[in-house]
Amino acid sequence: MRLLLPCFLLLTLLAACAPSDTTTHGATPPTRPNILIILADDMGYSDLGCYGSEIRTPHLDQLAAQGVKFRRFYNAARCCPTRASLLTGLYPHQAGMGKMVVDADTPREPGPYAGYLTPQSVTLAEALRDTGYATYMAGKWHVGEHPDFWPRRRGFDRYFGLISGASSYFELVDERPRVRYMVHDDSLWYPPDSGFYMTDAFTDSTINFLQTHLDEKPSQPFFCYLAYNAPHYPLHALPDDIARYEGVYNMGWDSLRAQRHRQQIASGLLDSTYLLSPRPDDLAAWADTTDQTEWARRMQVYAAMVDRMDQGIGKIVEMLRQHDALENTIIFFLSDNGGCAEDISGRNLHDPTVPIGLRGSYVAYREPWANASNTPYRRYKAWTNEGGAITPMIVHWPQGLTQTGVTLQGIGHVVDLMPTCLALAEASYPTVHHGETIPPMAGHDLLPILRGEDNSAHREIGWEHFGRKAYRQGKWKLVDELNGWELYDLEADPTELHNLATEQPERLQQMVDLYEAWAQKVGV
Repeated sequence: MRLLLPCFLLLTLLAACAPSDTTTHGATPPTRPNILIILADDMGYSDLGCYGSEIRTPHLDQLAAQGVKFRRFYNAARCCPTRASLLTGLYPHQAGMGKMVVDADTPREPGPYAGYLTPQSVTLAEALRDTGYATYMAGKWHVGEHPDFWPRRRGFDRYFGLISGASSYFELVDERPRVRYMVHDDSLWYPPDSGFYMTDAFTDSTINFLQTHLDEKPSQPFFCYLAYNAPHYPLHALPDDIARYEGVYNMGWDSLRAQRHRQQIASGLLDSTYLLSPRPDDLAAWADTTDQTEWARRMQVYAAMVDRMDQGIGKIVEMLRQHDALENTIIFFLSDNGGCAEDISGRNLHDPTVPIGLRGSYVAYREPWANASNTPYRRYKAWTNEGGAITPMIVHWPQGLTQTGVTLQGIGHVVDLMPTCLALAEASYPTVHHGETIPPMAGHDLLPILRGEDNSAHREIGWEHFGRKAYRQGKWKLVDELNGWELYDLEADPTELHNLATEQPERLQQMVDLYEAWAQKVGV
């Protein structure tokens, strides 16, 4: 019975997600836009075609060509903090996610490091549902593992996805001390023994939710949050997708970084001030690397994972088009942090007899390829340098954008999604929610930037994660990666190659003072 029920539920989801000829022609559309936020996991700045990549992402590239993309859009440098900020419009510490989630059995008291979204925050789903939106989520949650903190407790009408993170894409792996939970609405859900691939399941459940909504309630606007866990490790992809990239990465990481950087400059995404950061001294040149075949396979599978995600997004967009809902749906696409340099071999979950990418394998693509993913920047996920804290960001909204196919120069941050979505929904942000006092939003409405009015020249943004710190004010950025303060002029040096800390001590101290005031305010 334990196996029959999951199989039945999966088949139900897949059957409901089949393309439908039913449209809502003649139905009264919502006057306020539908909102769809799509979040990738551990995907670097240069991993989309429209951001310089050789990976096939035609659907996201088309969204960018028919919408806009940001040159400089920031995240909170790691998965849990970014998700907390995206959902609440607060800095991670203000929402209880200054570090990472805690085990389901040991929730802490509310506070900056609670390890779940605390009651002293309101989510996008809660705020938008209160103003008449239907709310749906599919994918990785990772901001509260105890059932009291699951998505349906935080404003979502429907949910299907992974409560935890870093899961196999083919099965649930019990990686002690944490078990990976999948949930369908409020109930634990177990993948069938075969035929399951998590990226497709998240795509299909999103289509199921939205197609049902558009068929049954076409006049009600929806908010949907689709949080893929692709391309987060382990490297798992479907064989046909892997085969599409056979031989592509035999060029190695050095040539790949140079190729992507050239494309970024040629396309106008970046300008000549964006110098390619050098390969770190402790990383071997590709020419000096042994086991090149295995290393190329890692990036081949990673590319297949991004490719599959893009295929799924294309299906969602087509479903919206068939239901005459695409024109008035604003789609945001971004990543939770930069490419991930982690080596997970110590977890001992990999079967060396299984080819990388298939069920039973369990590896990451590691620092050399993460360095390529984050072209042209330095550092990686969990660092507060640009390589860890900057993300691709695409916005598509046929009915609402006044300019298309452009690269926006304004500065944005993931905390900006809350005020932007509330402005779109003509909704107010609560000061009290369920009896709890809610801090003011930390972000800015992005609509002026989307309209071509760049008012972000003096924008201030802060970061702190496991002791790594940063603060940006206008063109100046302060960084401490556990080795002391560094100072960069991002207007002249956007890839952080020239530390000005010793040359500009007064500016450095001003920035440190700003950081300290911000840190005290948000609860670092």
